[in-house]
Amino acid sequence: MRRIRLAVPFALLGFGAWFGLTDDWPWHRLHVAAPIVVDFAYEESADTLHGGETVDELLARQRVRGLDLQDIADRFGFDPRRVRAGLVFNFVRPRTDSVPSGFSVRTGPEQRLRFVRADGSWQAEAEAIAWRPEVVRIAGPIDNSLYLALDAQVADELLAAGERKRLAWDLADVYAWSVDFTRDIRAGDTFQVVLEREVSDEGEIRFGRVLAADLQVAGKRLTAFRFEQENGAAAFYDAEGQSLKRAFLRTPVQFRRISSSFNRARRHPVLGMTRRHEGIDYAADVGTPVMAAGDGVVRQAGRAGGYGNLVEIRHANGIVTRYGHLSRILTRSGARVTQGQVIGRVGATGLTTGPHLHYEFRVNGAARDSRRMDLGNGAPVARAERSSFELERNRLTALLYPAPASQVAQLGD
Repeated sequence: MRRIRLAVPFALLGFGAWFGLTDDWPWHRLHVAAPIVVDFAYEESADTLHGGETVDELLARQRVRGLDLQDIADRFGFDPRRVRAGLVFNFVRPRTDSVPSGFSVRTGPEQRLRFVRADGSWQAEAEAIAWRPEVVRIAGPIDNSLYLALDAQVADELLAAGERKRLAWDLADVYAWSVDFTRDIRAGDTFQVVLEREVSDEGEIRFGRVLAADLQVAGKRLTAFRFEQENGAAAFYDAEGQSLKRAFLRTPVQFRRISSSFNRARRHPVLGMTRRHEGIDYAADVGTPVMAAGDGVVRQAGRAGGYGNLVEIRHANGIVTRYGHLSRILTRSGARVTQGQVIGRVGATGLTTGPHLHYEFRVNGAARDSRRMDLGNGAPVARAERSSFELERNRLTALLYPAPASQVAQLGD
């Protein structure tokens, strides 16, 4: 009996081996199916705010309901009433649902808002956009215009056209006390600039700030090094540590050209008679910002005959500056203003044939040619911070004058 019990299992094993080898099973084999992987359970889409359309209308088109836009405005500073056409909203929705499960919108260079639908209601959070700085050096000739020189030397992938214009304006501001870019440029003049550009996580690029520069203009070499003091204030100094800032700006507006110079006998383009022209006319587009040339107190801000809209500022040492033909006045009589503060916008009010700024510089009541005035010397770096300045100057010098390489080279973070 025991032999029979042992034989049965061995017989079953033998049959199993036979069928396994021949794959000829007397019953259907159980086949296990591969796991089902669901790809693309969600789909993404974008929608753009059209001209004349409200944010509410765009969201309704995307079947977003129950979102309190006023609450969003209060919490995140995103006012849907002031949004411009062209703003892009990105939506995510399940393939099984026509209502989005979430969406996002870029509300500015530094912020994105994200919205998530949970239990039938919308939750919002702000996400900061990270920008990382990159240091870049550019160099080249200045044949005619500083902006045209920078535009020719900087590729679009380095800085877009609008950002190149910002660079040109900032570089002009660095040298606002020492260079008149309409008069001083000569054939053979050159520039070298070390700047920071910023790159976002999404690959966007924008101009950051000028760090150092070297201009060779009209036979003079002018260097500038940015130095941040212990109190957090930043200014530009030459290699010896003298501030480039003077008591008055050389020009109080970003202009295209000088349309009329200081002249003791000029034929007036509107009146048709010869008379003194006691200022300088800077041709510029309507709306171009006009800055106070120096610290002072506004003595007059309003309509003034042939000047049109005029701002007059009283400064120390009997100096008065006038800014005429403004389209808008952005200060008032009695207000204290600081150098570089925007006090108005270029216009064509009063006796004028086109938009420009009429700028006068008067000393004890007598008109002077501001371009020929000695604007004084800059203050030096404080003695206590001299060693810190020299370390920074040496660091920037190495970036400004690298070993021979291509004219445009990225130097690293």
